[in-house]
Amino acid sequence: MQESRRLVIVRHAKADSQGSSDRERPLAARGSRDAAAGGAWLAASGVHPDHVLVSSARRALETYDALREGAGWDTPVEASDTLYSAEPETALDVVRQVPTEASTVVVVGHNPTMGTLAQLLDDGEGDAQATGALLAGGFPTCAMAVFDVAVPWADLGFTGATLTAFHVGRG
Repeated sequence: MQESRRLVIVRHAKADSQGSSDRERPLAARGSRDAAAGGAWLAASGVHPDHVLVSSARRALETYDALREGAGWDTPVEASDTLYSAEPETALDVVRQVPTEASTVVVVGHNPTMGTLAQLLDDGEGDAQATGALLAGGFPTCAMAVFDVAVPWADLGFTGATLTAFHVGRG
């Protein structure tokens, strides 16, 4: 039986304000740099996902591509239409469907959902500095909250994860 899991909640990086539709807005050049820097930070922090869930919006998919490049990961992505417009409870439901054997999951989505989800998952028992940064700074573009999860994905609930790190990718 697996004892500990890791969950990383990421808000997509800075996107262009224009696109053929909201869903098709690409990352800005700064967003690509920030996400690559965030990926390097995640890899240096020991994050190596075996399952990745990303909103099907172009800016979220491009954020993961840059994260993956910066981290040197080769983990395939599962694009999710649900994460594009999900409320926090729905986003948590998507995480609950991750295969039991996955040990590290990265989720890339949009605000306010990702920031609210990160705050709602936090059990208050983790890194005080990370919690302070999460609560004080909001959840800007390319923000990443890293959690330890002690239960199977299917059993994860609000206040069910321990925040171990908070970082905003800037390149």
